[in-house]
Amino acid sequence: MTTGPPTTHPGTTHPGTPLTRRRGLMLLSVALAAGLALAGCGENTTGASGSPVSTPTGPDQAPSTAAADPSAGLQSVAASAMASVSPETSAAAEPSPVTTAAAPADAAPSVAPKGSGALPGVPAVTGATDLAKEPTVAKGTGAVGAGLVTRDLVVGTGAVAGRADTVSVRYVGTLFADGTVFDASWKRGSAPIDFPLSGVIKGFAQGIPGMAVGGRREIVIPSALGYGATGQGPIPPNSDLVFIVDLVKTGASAGG
Repeated sequence: MTTGPPTTHPGTTHPGTPLTRRRGLMLLSVALAAGLALAGCGENTTGASGSPVSTPTGPDQAPSTAAADPSAGLQSVAASAMASVSPETSAAAEPSPVTTAAAPADAAPSVAPKGSGALPGVPAVTGATDLAKEPTVAKGTGAVGAGLVTRDLVVGTGAVAGRADTVSVRYVGTLFADGTVFDASWKRGSAPIDFPLSGVIKGFAQGIPGMAVGGRREIVIPSALGYGATGQGPIPPNSDLVFIVDLVKTGASAGG
């Protein structure tokens, strides 16, 4: 059964809530009123013995014994209110346009050492360098990490695939846990399959860019970058995957 890599789902963003000049002016009015009240009470800021009221300046500092200055307090409150009104929020009475946060860049795949033998988290591949035949992938050993892992079994010498390319490939896909083949273009003959990298599962789309035509690459895909908790067809939920991909062509229209 051919599973066909699914399309990806874009993330969502949340607009911010801008402040207007009116809110800033209201804050300033309240602050000034509080300052005036403070000024009116200035003559009552001494204790019964006539000594200034002590104002602690921090948990590890001795209290200050300087006499309170009502006008200084008023200036401080007004300054604090003005500081809360940034140029961006007071420039216009209308709300600012909705903005969206930039999406984080995809992490680059980790590159496993050359070879075709078994490594922790990277299965062994038999027939790794014979591009005329379907390779055989063993079951994995160790644990698959959170990120993508690639290993070039054959290094190509042709054009290099880009993230937005349509590629022409031969491939075999297996389950990391036991090596079961869930899909392979080889089962339908030796002709390559064409598809855009923008329309496949994330791990496949991230694993091919940088690969040169004529090459063969092993790609270990954690479940989160594959079919996730839902699975698909013969792929159980939360399955880590392994693809062996031969890149035949790449470009805006690989099959042309």
